[in-house]
Amino acid sequence: MRITAFNGSPRKDRGNTHVMVSEFLKGAGEAGAEVENVFLAEQNITPCIGCYACWTASPGKCVYDDDMTGLLDRFLSSDAVVIASPVYVDNVTGMMKNFMDRLIAIADPHMEKDQDGECRHVKKHDKPTKIIAISNCGFPEQSHFQVLRILFRRVARNLHCGLAGEIYRGGGGLLTSRLPEAGPAVERYRNVLRRAGMEVVREGSVSDQTTMELEQPLVPLQADLDRYIATVNQMWDARLAKARDGKG
Repeated sequence: MRITAFNGSPRKDRGNTHVMVSEFLKGAGEAGAEVENVFLAEQNITPCIGCYACWTASPGKCVYDDDMTGLLDRFLSSDAVVIASPVYVDNVTGMMKNFMDRLIAIADPHMEKDQDGECRHVKKHDKPTKIIAISNCGFPEQSHFQVLRILFRRVARNLHCGLAGEIYRGGGGLLTSRLPEAGPAVERYRNVLRRAGMEVVREGSVSDQTTMELEQPLVPLQADLDRYIATVNQMWDARLAKARDGKG
């Protein structure tokens, strides 16, 4: 089984998204999968201009000769793909949206009705068959992923893929935090992420039990909104003061 993760965080390996993706892939690799982690921030992806050339003049090939050509090859050679992005303004990052828009090149322009009678494009390729969604945000509540929960289900449906897992982490900053109380909790969370990766390889999807564990607050601070807000505001006050002093 081949799993490729496409990480849309501009922070690449310094980001909280990377913590989640790397642990998931580590578990998948331990279960026998061939894994790859792609940082979209290192790729040149021109925004789609809706010219339809990839459907008509040169089927499957965009008018832009950029890094998306190689990314499509990696996408189509994968049995499962991880689509990972931090939450930016209630959605995925701009670079992830560019990547997703350019996936239209692999679609068949003809339409069909799905099992529910709703239209979508006809399936053109055998792979991938599964999508795993991974995201985090700085806000503590899981409610901030409402848009992404709908988005990834729609994307999986339109790509004729099963949604094999949704991993969302409110309070994502805790994953790289130096707070003493975060250390043991983050290590436990990393272990559950590795288990999720193993389950996708061995069982085909992330189990309900593992999903439930991944949705729980990391630390008590996260469930105490007043204290969480005070802690985050104190951090930003210190950072802003450092910037004013020319030290940050």
